[in-house]
Amino acid sequence: MPWRETDDPYRIWVSEIMLQQTRVDTVRDYYHRFLEAFPTVEALAEAERDEVLNHWEGLGFYARARHLHEAAQHVVDEHDGSVPDTMDAIKDLKGVGPYTAAAVLSIAYENPHAVLDGNVTRVLSRVFALEEDATTSTAQRQLRALANDLLANDQPGDFNQAMMELGALVCTPSTPHCDRCPLNEACRAHDAGTEEDYPITPESEPVPHHNIAVGLVFDEAGRLLIQRRPDDGLLGGLWEFPGGKQEEGESMEEACRREVREELGVGMDDVEPFYTLSHAYSHFKITLHAFRGRLTDGPPEAREDQPWQWVPVDALDDFAFPRANRRLIEELERRQSAPSLFD
Repeated sequence: MPWRETDDPYRIWVSEIMLQQTRVDTVRDYYHRFLEAFPTVEALAEAERDEVLNHWEGLGFYARARHLHEAAQHVVDEHDGSVPDTMDAIKDLKGVGPYTAAAVLSIAYENPHAVLDGNVTRVLSRVFALEEDATTSTAQRQLRALANDLLANDQPGDFNQAMMELGALVCTPSTPHCDRCPLNEACRAHDAGTEEDYPITPESEPVPHHNIAVGLVFDEAGRLLIQRRPDDGLLGGLWEFPGGKQEEGESMEEACRREVREELGVGMDDVEPFYTLSHAYSHFKITLHAFRGRLTDGPPEAREDQPWQWVPVDALDDFAFPRANRRLIEELERRQSAPSLFD
């Protein structure tokens, strides 16, 4: 792809990890900034995890960043800093599955492995009018076999990128541009006028919504209490303000006080509503209700793998936060020039 303009295995690997579940338009700027900070696999391996997460902030799916960091250390320790050039070795890296492995091997090393991502799945499902749920393992095996049969073994990297570009720019999910598709004469779905019926996928479930309460807990020095999320799970390894889901029968303020107590063993005084915002994740939506207040009956107690810190508002940019929490920080910074929050 022109935006990355490289055949360096490390840079291709980074870009393909970023492209997992994320569009090129979103990835482009992050990719260049990330490589400015970590220009080599050795630089990435030597970095602190919080620094890596800080440069990934806003890109989402943060397990990718943690796995990439861990895998870089493995590449340095076990492969002398060279990204592996065989399927078995590269799939042994944390966070590298069949798609990423095939993409890196074909683009960086011209190894004949076909990629199968969402774009390629859509192209092949339409061309061959695949009458099966494309998300099933049986259909995935069929699609992978078709992709490998079609692969141009003398230029596998170019072929794979062309197929992905075709799906992204021409064979789009809705209103595909069949008039300028090089495969339109061979496409069974186009011939039948049923392009938008493919790929066949299960009906989407309703998107859940949760009310979340968080506490902006200040100490006497005006510092904020933050904690780091466990490595496993959603937003793992990022810092956040303490809080959680509202339970049945609770007001949002009651939920905030309970969550702060449960997570850090402290209470809040002078509690006031601060800010409410909406945010969408990949599989659910939230309304975030933030309350500000002062620490009472401390000190905080850390849970296992969830350290906490007192941080001045103007130092919060040094920590990696989820986007919703970052929006709270932006609001805090906007109000800093106003009179004291607790007059």
